[in-house]
Amino acid sequence: MRIWYRPWGWIYRPVSVPGALLILATLVFCATIVRAADLQAHSVSDFLYAVFPYIVSCLLALDWIASRTSGAPSPRAPDR
Repeated sequence: MRIWYRPWGWIYRPVSVPGALLILATLVFCATIVRAADLQAHSVSDFLYAVFPYIVSCLLALDWIASRTSGAPSPRAPDR
């Protein structure tokens, strides 16, 4: 397995081209969602309701992929 990310505090930093491209694609997608929501929203709360599900799910997916391709040991439940 090739390592795409390295742990860096609470986040992951890309160490390969596929990792950097995935972050770039995530940022482009989030920017597109923000732009579309900004054009449709009539208030700040409308904007936040429109953006929240897409941005959070996208960032959670990116974090999941980064954790799986970081090469760091996965956390395990302690043995009892």
